[in-house]
Amino acid sequence: MAEDKFYSKFQKKSSDKTEKTEKTEKKSGTQKSVGSSDRVKASDIKNSGKTTFNKKTNDKKIDLKKSGSLVEREIKTEKNIYPTLFSTHSIPKESLNIINNFDEIIQGVRPLNSKQLQQLPDNIKAFSHQLTDERSTRRLGYMNETVQLSSYVRYYTRWNLVRLVRLFSNLPDSLFPKKDSVCLDLGSGPLTVVIALWLARPELREKKLTWYCLDVSSNSLALGEDLYLSVSAKTNCEPWKIIRVKGSFGTSIKQKCDFITCANMLNELDQASHMPPEYQTKKYFEQLTNYGTKEANFLLVEPGVPKAARTLSLLRDRFIGIEKYVLAPCPHAEECPMNGFKAYTGSQHKWCNFSFSTVDAPAKLLKLSEQAKLSKDRATLAFIAISTKQPSENKTDDEIKIRINSDPFPLPAGRTGFYGCSKLGLTLISTRNKQLTSGDLISVKKPREGKIDQKSGARIVEL
Repeated sequence: MAEDKFYSKFQKKSSDKTEKTEKTEKKSGTQKSVGSSDRVKASDIKNSGKTTFNKKTNDKKIDLKKSGSLVEREIKTEKNIYPTLFSTHSIPKESLNIINNFDEIIQGVRPLNSKQLQQLPDNIKAFSHQLTDERSTRRLGYMNETVQLSSYVRYYTRWNLVRLVRLFSNLPDSLFPKKDSVCLDLGSGPLTVVIALWLARPELREKKLTWYCLDVSSNSLALGEDLYLSVSAKTNCEPWKIIRVKGSFGTSIKQKCDFITCANMLNELDQASHMPPEYQTKKYFEQLTNYGTKEANFLLVEPGVPKAARTLSLLRDRFIGIEKYVLAPCPHAEECPMNGFKAYTGSQHKWCNFSFSTVDAPAKLLKLSEQAKLSKDRATLAFIAISTKQPSENKTDDEIKIRINSDPFPLPAGRTGFYGCSKLGLTLISTRNKQLTSGDLISVKKPREGKIDQKSGARIVEL
């Protein structure tokens, strides 16, 4: 059985449908472009995603324009609910436009003729099998092959940008470089992380960053640099310095780095090894920390599957052990209650991952996914953001922060439940009227009664 089908058993499917209304809006003259030609300045983005939170309202209302493209969300919420991890409101308008039309950037850099474009959905479908149920036959340098690289960039890179730009634009500012820095992206592929950071964090464009991009595929790195330079040209900003390094994880580079990233790399390493994450993680941690300075921050993103979540949880413990701090998603530094151990060994047990609806993903990407018979209504990921600076603590001993990481599900007596993570451990939010989403961070009064959910063992918090 394919791995993605196995994991899908434990994830709730959304009933959201994509509503394509662009043509109607254009006819009525009411369509508002998300691709403004005005540049978004760093000074304009510092408070982005914060001014829309009205502390006087009692309800969280999301106005989602279902136009078949990634759009801004107007979010109003209570004072005890912080911005979600996946709000599109904090993404600059010019970046939204680039994401929605990223296929045109790819075509400009690496064009396909009409016959190749016609074959693209079938090639993507065949390539997806190599990444899942046929991965044992996949060659190490598969991304050097032209057809596979084209399929990857036109499907997986675009979906990864949808995921990563949303996440990066909502992470704490303190995670990212504050000055000219040396950075490293491991398993860089077509520079997806670098491009996503450029789109999500316009204030970083002012910094003179040097990026070492490490990957076993030189063709993928070369294509990625061309894509990145094309994106930077569209924003009228001087690009960062890119140094391509062909090699595997552990290959030495010339400088120690202040900011280290990787996306979907550790999962591939886990898939290629028969050793469990408990064994692999020690080596991963040593290699990661060897690349960094003492003050280095780390941003590690993986697919939202149990084994990847287990690897990240084990790395989290090791980072905490050397006195670094988890900025996100964890609201505490206690033992991880959703460490993925039971889940990746086959048990129906909660693991740490987050998801959001793809209803407002780029229309052309949704169409391509349907043509390749890989349509999806949810995008998922797991991640940790590690810093040398301590995140803000709870205001009082009576308050706790809870990170929501599940879809809503029905509870008895007409209540709605959400699973979350807090210093109490696995937490079950039981509510009648709160509208929460995966990725929300809420602050609540510490419950006086120790009510425990008999099914999951979670501590119950009623709102």
